[in-house]
Amino acid sequence: MTIHRGGDWMRRAVVRGLVVLASCLLAACASLIGPRQIEIPLTRLQAGVERRFPVDKRVLDLFDIRLSRPRLTLQAGTDRVALDIDADVAPPFTQQSWRASLGLSGRLSVDPARAALLMSEPRVERFAITGADGISRVDNARQHQFGKVANVLMEKVIKDVPVYSFRMEELRYAGVQFVPTRITATADALVVTVEPLR
Repeated sequence: MTIHRGGDWMRRAVVRGLVVLASCLLAACASLIGPRQIEIPLTRLQAGVERRFPVDKRVLDLFDIRLSRPRLTLQAGTDRVALDIDADVAPPFTQQSWRASLGLSGRLSVDPARAALLMSEPRVERFAITGADGISRVDNARQHQFGKVANVLMEKVIKDVPVYSFRMEELRYAGVQFVPTRITATADALVVTVEPLR
């Protein structure tokens, strides 16, 4: 009877030792896997941004704005993207409306909690307003108001817009979890460097 218990104890000790050894081997393998790069083509980025539009907002209780037709471009060699958006602008209680074209750029950043690439620090690069007939008939005072509207839009709608959300399998390789650490734009893709989570 005593010999049998000793064998159970020995068997448990061996199994525990094997589990610890396997864990150490997996941890060692994870440390051997270095950074890798994920290339995300512009077409996939564009499709992801288009899913978030159109956007309807009332800004400063003065204007109803509909943002549509986003067009994303990459600024090669940087961590910035540009976004052109069409906007329909109308005061809520009048029949008058304007068409606008809004050009923005933003720095790409990583949000680990959402596993996403975001457009941060947006800035208005261009804001052009035309009447319904396509001819600019906006006076300077109204143009100034629209400039304020564009800045509010950036803060409420565009800031931290997910440009791309990672699928979990993109951030996992050989049983190791990866996190994005660097973003670079080429003319037709984003190249995201990912490193093993430590």
